[in-house]
Amino acid sequence: MTRPVSLPKIPAFVLVRPQMGENIGAAARAMWNFGLDHMRIVAPRDGWPNPAAVAMASGAGRLLDEARLCPDLPDALADCDFVLATTARGRDMTKPVFAPEAAMAEAAKRIARGERVAVLFGPERAGLENEDVARANAIVSVPVNPAFASLNLAQCVLLMGYEWMRATGSVTDVTTEMAGTEWASGQEIEHLAAHYEERLEEAGFFFPAHKVASMKLNLRNMWSRMPMTRADVQMMHGMMRQMVRWKDRGK
Repeated sequence: MTRPVSLPKIPAFVLVRPQMGENIGAAARAMWNFGLDHMRIVAPRDGWPNPAAVAMASGAGRLLDEARLCPDLPDALADCDFVLATTARGRDMTKPVFAPEAAMAEAAKRIARGERVAVLFGPERAGLENEDVARANAIVSVPVNPAFASLNLAQCVLLMGYEWMRATGSVTDVTTEMAGTEWASGQEIEHLAAHYEERLEEAGFFFPAHKVASMKLNLRNMWSRMPMTRADVQMMHGMMRQMVRWKDRGK
């Protein structure tokens, strides 16, 4: 996949299936408070554009004008190298867990060396689904009152924006590259995951039936947890293709 020469120096804030236009507008205001203007909106419930979002955004309307509308989460993350998922609920997944401060410090370091970073925010009613979190490389967990853990969408965006500004005040813009290669994009990881899932399905790996959904979720989680270069992805595709050819020769 061809990438633009100029990489953004800020993370993309991705609103996943937001429900109310007012909350999208409030999130835009919160982002712009801290100099963030890269918003992506995934399948908003009430359609797009949304007049209520524009009214609430006030002076941050430009963010909504330039926001990228995405049909689904894989599309929103196709060009991303590292994805953080914000959640207030415990998840039965093996992933690194960051506090907001550490998460934005990590994001700043990765962006400084040329990676694309996205931060996921779930819908207002129940937050991100496990399938959404499985596509992230790490989780951001906010230390809140366990008896009332729910954060408003704009509040969560504001918190992460604040920590971004704090992090970038102390992180120098130093580019560190891996010799001779690049990090795999979200789209490349997505294609790799689909390739393995398809071949494993043919091999009868997903069994018994009542465990299929959790097995596929765990496999997807494994791919997103692994930091992979484009060369790694190509090698993994090649390994699977060779195993399939070897199996077919044995028939």
